Parts: sequence; structure tokens; C-alpha cells
Amino acid sequence: MRGPHNIWRLIRTGATFERTGAMGITLEALNAPKSIRLAARIMGWPFKWLGYKGDVKQPPILRAISALGPAYIKFGQLLSTRPDIVGTSLSNELKVLQDRIPPFSRELAIKTVIDELKAPLDSIFSSFSEPVAAASIAQVHKATLKSDGAEVAVKVLRPNIAKAFQRDIDAFFFAARAIEILSPASRRLRPTDVINHFDNVVKGELDLLQETAAGSEFEATTLNDKKFQVPHIHWHLSSQRVMTLDWADGIALSNIPELDKAGHDLNDLAKRIIETFLRHALRDGYFHADMHQGNLKVASNGDLIALDFGIMGRIDEYTRRVYAEIIMGFINRDYKRIAEVHFEAGYVPKDQDVDSFAQALRAVGEPIFGEDASKISMAKLLTQLFDVTERFGMETRTELILLQRTMVVVEGVARSLDPNINMWNVAKPIVENYIKENIGPKAFLKDFVKTIRVLSRIGPQLPSILEALKEKLENSSDQKKSSNYPNLFWLFVGSAVTLLMVLTIYSI
Repeated sequence: MRGPHNIWRLIRTGATFERTGAMGITLEALNAPKSIRLAARIMGWPFKWLGYKGDVKQPPILRAISALGPAYIKFGQLLSTRPDIVGTSLSNELKVLQDRIPPFSRELAIKTVIDELKAPLDSIFSSFSEPVAAASIAQVHKATLKSDGAEVAVKVLRPNIAKAFQRDIDAFFFAARAIEILSPASRRLRPTDVINHFDNVVKGELDLLQETAAGSEFEATTLNDKKFQVPHIHWHLSSQRVMTLDWADGIALSNIPELDKAGHDLNDLAKRIIETFLRHALRDGYFHADMHQGNLKVASNGDLIALDFGIMGRIDEYTRRVYAEIIMGFINRDYKRIAEVHFEAGYVPKDQDVDSFAQALRAVGEPIFGEDASKISMAKLLTQLFDVTERFGMETRTELILLQRTMVVVEGVARSLDPNINMWNVAKPIVENYIKENIGPKAFLKDFVKTIRVLSRIGPQLPSILEALKEKLENSSDQKKSSNYPNLFWLFVGSAVTLLMVLTIYSI
């Protein structure tokens, strides 16, 4: 329940941050308003002795978050991908939370596997290792299949994790509402919406069967992608609390010295990460929405390997076309066209002025293009773009927010490999190719074929549909309007016949 009882949990949170010395650092990094800082101190300082001590060997913020439990760890992981919010220094510190969390015992993991797969462990696996990676929600074990000797990764949920998360998320909602009351200015950051998004993300990750389905779909959509791999999913060895997939040998993308030592081209890797994300988002409308270094490896042959499919993004075909035109407009510095696309898509209300909107977009784009390559940020541009559209009455679109957040993460990963990467030069051929295939004459023909397929399915029903419509119009009780119905009916029939004739001509 999201009620006042959550005050106790928040007091203990504040006390832990005070006791570990993390409170001041966190508030400074988030540039919190004075009212929020005061409230945090009030809930923390007097009750400092109630806070968890944590691991004194860790830096203050990591010490506090780790002591408070899995929900806080997961939230810290999300913030580690947002240097635009918490700053580069804190973002780098929080990256430790991505895959270096203390594991639970191998015995508990084995018990979960046996309970979930309904079979003795030694009837499935000939070996089952100690944990090789641990995160806030689950941990991974390396195992060998008894059937064919293949090496696999077995992901196992932490015990009682759902209950622990629900308790803390309830407290997060309570805190978000309190923040909005104490600081009206913070409402533009939508604290409650942020926690709601976090809640939905976590619910998806707490069901490994859903992640199994997501990984399976991602494997299918990227099967023919060169230099990119998704480990094969083993459906028969997966359930709500266990997920089994092929073991992926490779170097973690975060281990830059090892990548360099192995002879991998870091500049090429940076470029391919951007290309891969844009290709999946635009071509497939289905993309990995958590592409931080902890979820990416590099195989010995240079292939990128994607892991962890708990957070995936999906955008429909129409939105993809809009997104591509917006990016292309910025690449060409055609601000009037970007503005028109927003109006055509209905993102900005018609009562706004398109020229004023174009001018506001120019104020976003031009300063960025005046910078050198190392400072040209597509993520920064998208962030500022959404700020501008909000001023012009654009409603929040969750699919674009997830796209924006992923772009921030992907750009950060790419720049960690090549600080001087030019995002626009990398993006241009991908976006141009998408536009060529999906906007214009070629796209019209493709859309037309789809229309024919739909009409071909209802073709046999067309006579009965027309008869039913005619009968309904003739039996209408509204005498005044009924005199116009025969004309409307024959107009409909004529349009249908004309359409069918056109389809027949194009089908020949």
C-alpha cells in the first residue's frame, strides 16, 4: 500500500544515506532544490543511528545503496546510465552496480532450478558453477548441458525478490508524491512518472519467462545481422524464475584495456554500437533498451554480443518514420521540415505556430553543430528537443522517452570507446537508408501491397457487407436522412468498385 506507513522506510533510507555520508553527495549531484535538501536532512540526520552501516570499504553512495537492498540497487543501475542527470563522476561510480552485486548461495540457486524445471539437477546439467555475475534481481551460473555437452548461462531470480521490490517501490511512490508537493518546480521532471516507469520495468524483469520471450524475439529479428549476436534461448529450460541461454564467450565492453590488448578496433566498435541501435530501432521497431557496458560483450571475432533482455523498446512503423525524418532534419539542419513533421504527426497542437516552433528548434540545433566532434551529442539534442516540444504543448510519448533514454546510454558507451566519435556522421547512412526504403515511392508501393493483402482477406465478404449496409440504410427510421442514403450507398459501392479496379490493374 502506498500510504503514510512508508514514512518509516523513507526515514530509514535517509538515515542510511546520512550514516554512510552519501546524503550530501547525492543531493549535490542531483542539484536538488533547497526544500528537498531540507526535507531529506530532517528525515535523515535525527535518525542517523537507525541507518544501515553498510560495507565501509565501499564509497559512500555505493555503500548506502547496497545496504538498502535490491530496489535501491536497481534504481542506482538506471541512474548509472544517466550521466545527464547525476553527472559523469557519479554515473561512473554507480556502474559498479551493473553486475558486481554480492551473490546469493549456489545451493539456493540449485533449489530454485529444481523447483522450477521439475527435474533433478544432474538430469539436466553435468556441471553447475558458483555465481559468475550477480545483479539486483538475478544472478548467472555457468552450466554444461548433459544432453549434448553445450555450455549455457543459467539466470536465476533472487529468493523473495518480488516482495522486497514491492515494499520499496511503494515507498518510492510515496516519496515522489511528497517531492511534488514540497517542490512544485520538480513536477516538470515528473517524479511519479519516473517511479511508475521504474515499476513497470521491474515487473517485466521479475518474470524471466517474459525476458525469455523478449530474447527469443530479439534473436529472430537480428538473425541476419553481421557482426552482432544474440545467444540462443533454451525455452524448455526456462520458466518464470529461471532462464537458460547459450554461454557467450567474450570480453566485457567495460574492460577497455583487455579489448585493446586483444586487438579489437575501439573506434570501429563505437561506430557499430550506434549503427546497431539505430538499425534495430528504425528497421525492426524493436531494440535493446538497456545497452550499457554490463550487457555487451565482444567475441574473439569482433562480434558484438547482447545480453539481458529485461528491458526492450518497441516503436510502431509510423513513429519510426517520424523519428527518422526528425533525425534527418537535424542532420541537414532543415528546421522548418522538422517542425512540419511534428505538426503532421500531431505531436504539436495545430493552434501553435509552425514558424515559431522551427525557430525554437534552430536554437536547439545550431549551438550543437557549432561544437567539435567530441561535443556533438545526439542524446543532448534529443533531450533539448523534448524540452522544446513540451513548451509547445506536446504531450509526453512514452515510446519516445525510452528511445531517448537508450540513445543517452548508447552514446555514452560509444564515447567511452571513442571520445571523438561524430554521432551524426555515423547516423546519417543508417537514417538515409531507412528513409529511402520507408518514405517515398518505394515505401508507397510497399504500403500499397499491404493494403491489397488486407482487402483480399475481406474481399469474399464484400457482397454481404454491401447488402447489410443497404438493408440498414433502407430500414432507417430517420426519414429526413433516409432520402440521402441511397445516394450515399451507391457512392460507397462506386468507390469500392473503383478501388477494386485499381487494385486489379496494379496486381497485373
